[in-house]
Amino acid sequence: MRVIRIPVAMVGVLAMLFASGLAARPDDRAELLKVREAVWRAWFANDSKTLEKLVPADTLAISSGEEKWHNQAEIFQSAAEFQTSGGKLIRLEFPRTEIQHFGDVAITYSQYVYETEVDGKRSQSSGRITEIFVLRHGKWTNPGWHADSGK
Repeated sequence: MRVIRIPVAMVGVLAMLFASGLAARPDDRAELLKVREAVWRAWFANDSKTLEKLVPADTLAISSGEEKWHNQAEIFQSAAEFQTSGGKLIRLEFPRTEIQHFGDVAITYSQYVYETEVDGKRSQSSGRITEIFVLRHGKWTNPGWHADSGK
């Protein structure tokens, strides 16, 4: 009887440890949301130093309405083109975000709304985005996402 109790107790402890790693811990949530916002704002501002830190070379992104998937170089190029066109970010919001956490990987599911201005004309975009974050060398990076227009 005693031999059976020890393995059952060990399974219980291991299950609790595993389950605790699946939900984002409060400190992870705050850091992830900070990094997520930094990536978006860096793209709109063409802040290449921040983008280089947060969007690694192996990044793959799928954008709403675009058949082609984008790599890091194309993402950086589109940021530069937005800035060159005189584009400015006016507003950025994430009305809803859910996070799943799996060890050094976190997945965010969000609704987004942003407003930009180009040549004095404002436009608003909204949709949903699933983003992948990976903890590398103690820092969160954003090596992938899939956005849709939410229509």
